[in-house]
Amino acid sequence: MADPTGLSPEAAGADIADVDICSLEIERKYDVIPAVICSMCCLFGIIYCFFGYRCFKAVMFLSGLMFGSVIIFLLCHKEHVLDTQLSVEASAGIGLGIGLLCGLVTMLVRSVGLFMTGLLLGLLLALAALLVTHQFYTPTTVWVPLGALLGTGMLFAVLTLQWQKLFTMLSTAVFGAAIMTVCADYFVEMLALATHVYECLRLTPGPPLCWYSWVILGIWPALSLIGVLVQWKLTDDSFSHTEVVISRRQKRVQLMRIREKDAKKRQQAELPAKSARQTDGHRHFP
Repeated sequence: MADPTGLSPEAAGADIADVDICSLEIERKYDVIPAVICSMCCLFGIIYCFFGYRCFKAVMFLSGLMFGSVIIFLLCHKEHVLDTQLSVEASAGIGLGIGLLCGLVTMLVRSVGLFMTGLLLGLLLALAALLVTHQFYTPTTVWVPLGALLGTGMLFAVLTLQWQKLFTMLSTAVFGAAIMTVCADYFVEMLALATHVYECLRLTPGPPLCWYSWVILGIWPALSLIGVLVQWKLTDDSFSHTEVVISRRQKRVQLMRIREKDAKKRQQAELPAKSARQTDGHRHFP
């Protein structure tokens, strides 16, 4: 059957290649559940970005929850567990359960929470660097981006343990800004930027980013800088996560001192009574 357009396949392919992808209208079809989840994540991103250091315990819990849930969900959904392929609901349930345990550990054990916070900061900075360098150079093996992610994450995790206040504010501001950027990417271009980042990590060739994708990506460093300034100037005045722990210890020490003083007063009050009894006993026996 003849082609009604009268064009050969080569000519049709050339016409498709000549079409500017950025000039095409984006087909937006929003589902209720992803839109609600994205809106909630945007709210968490605002709290992270501007009030992360003030909500120290909550941020430690949410960091462990999200990190553990995402890792376990990907492992359960992509890999076969007990020779069976788990459904999305089962993988999400397992990931949420283990994520809750990780969140409790990162909240209760401060060093683990700080390590996780620095690890997230290093992963995000390495991801941004890989996205920029991908425009000029594409590695030949996937171990290059993987090594860059792990190396940078471990470096900033150690730095966060050393300088806790500074890197906690940096990490929460950058992570919160990244969450809000992904939410904006979903509502504007249906996660086209997130898909491009995923393809860069897999070293899969894809179409270049459009100008509006770069505008959305520019929200990330701008919000990160604003978040750091807000946390540094407004939310951390006369507040430190270490002072909270010290104040609790001071309260315990003060309570112990008060109890010791009460015990000494009781002993001093009982001494005259004991001495009076002893003198009475000596009077009965001449």
